[in-house]
Amino acid sequence: MAWQSLPVPRLEGVSQERFMQHLYPQRKPLVLEGIDLGACTSKWTVDYLSQVGGRKEVKIHVAAVAQMDFISKNFVYRTLPFDKLVQRAAEEKHEEFFISEDEKYYLRSLGEDPRKDVADIRKQFPLLEGDIKFPEFFKEEQFFSSVFRISSPGLQLWTHYDVMDNFLIQVTGKKRVVLFSPRDAQYLYLSGTKSEVLDIDNPDLAKYPLFSKARRYECSLKAGDVLFIPALWFHNVISEEFGVGVNIFWKHLPSECYDKTDTYGNKDPTAASRAANLTEL
Repeated sequence: MAWQSLPVPRLEGVSQERFMQHLYPQRKPLVLEGIDLGACTSKWTVDYLSQVGGRKEVKIHVAAVAQMDFISKNFVYRTLPFDKLVQRAAEEKHEEFFISEDEKYYLRSLGEDPRKDVADIRKQFPLLEGDIKFPEFFKEEQFFSSVFRISSPGLQLWTHYDVMDNFLIQVTGKKRVVLFSPRDAQYLYLSGTKSEVLDIDNPDLAKYPLFSKARRYECSLKAGDVLFIPALWFHNVISEEFGVGVNIFWKHLPSECYDKTDTYGNKDPTAASRAANLTEL
């Protein structure tokens, strides 16, 4: 079955004023082109990242299959020196201790203590801070986290939503992103914030018949593109090439609306959680 997708609009040279006053209130995904991101899009090569990141150990996901599933956990966690991760994900060096020849690597950076600290590339990788500029479209006090991501080519992340607005900055490589509106949550077979439908291009409609009703929005991201993903919009990401990205999450609701123990930005706002708990009583 060929799935029809609506293209995510692309706009170039969008000012902070235009974004916040006219585009942001629409609460729809948008690809921004021509944003000043600093030197990262040209500097962050495999060699440069390996040198700057050095032997700092990072916790990563390692999967023997391309479609990662956070519900069944079809991957393992492993700790690797950062330079080894970059080289392996870029498929430039193959060493022993592989799960399989098709092993895929995925870094989602963490805070120093993930139970208490949020990810912030400026703190965990300070030598890279001067290379990247964050889009100045929201107030500094709204900032929540900046998540450094590195993916092997072909890796597909499960469909999920986040509870905060975010910019997905594609620094290097290419990604395909498929999004679904919160209005279509009833068709996505959710387990928490994640969809049980792993293969969104060839879904098992006998098992997931309602999935065919979900409306898809799609875009391709290249180096320098910034995708605005509004809070609660579902997204599924395929790294078409070895890629480096940074997600900037910010609070679009007052701080007291969020769970103070949530360092990942994926727990429902406290009011929503209380309401859900009451309906289960």
